Amino acid sequence: MSDQPARWTRSTIYPDMWADPDDDPRNSEGTSPDGELATLQDFLTNYRMTLRMKCEGLDAEQLARRSVPPSTMSLLGLLRHLAEAERDWRNWISDGDPLPKLYGRRDADFDEAVSEQAEVDAAYSALAREQDATDAALAEHPDLSVRLGKDGIAVRELLVHRIEEYARHCGHADLLRECIDGRVGQ
Repeated sequence: MSDQPARWTRSTIYPDMWADPDDDPRNSEGTSPDGELATLQDFLTNYRMTLRMKCEGLDAEQLARRSVPPSTMSLLGLLRHLAEAERDWRNWISDGDPLPKLYGRRDADFDEAVSEQAEVDAAYSALAREQDATDAALAEHPDLSVRLGKDGIAVRELLVHRIEEYARHCGHADLLRECIDGRVGQ
């Protein structure tokens, strides 16, 4: 007998997938988005949704469960980290003083992710709030070649960086979730 969870999936049609394609909220019928901006926004939306799917159905203890020592990575830590990253991205495009860190010192987003429901609720709320604020700030600049902030980062570069960050952490979330309950990624 092993202390490792058995692999499982919600999918019934394709047992190696996370969800049946007809039930996957990331799948859309019809044509793909028109234009570069719409395509980048679609990819970002899907990766954000993927992260939430990886966390769904877990309790506070499971969300805060660490991966492997010495790492402090957890699904809850990822939620907190991405909220912090969204705030940082707004700082990149601002000409004003930077917004303060959400969680204080470096790595506190992971180190202080504790298994309390209030902490989980706060992490989801912070992530949604910071995503909305960054989305609103970027919506004022639909030209992807416009350079913003003190360092002159192009809107395109920032959008691609956001997609990369979510995609990378969705890979981490796949592995974390599989260790928790055997649920495999898609």
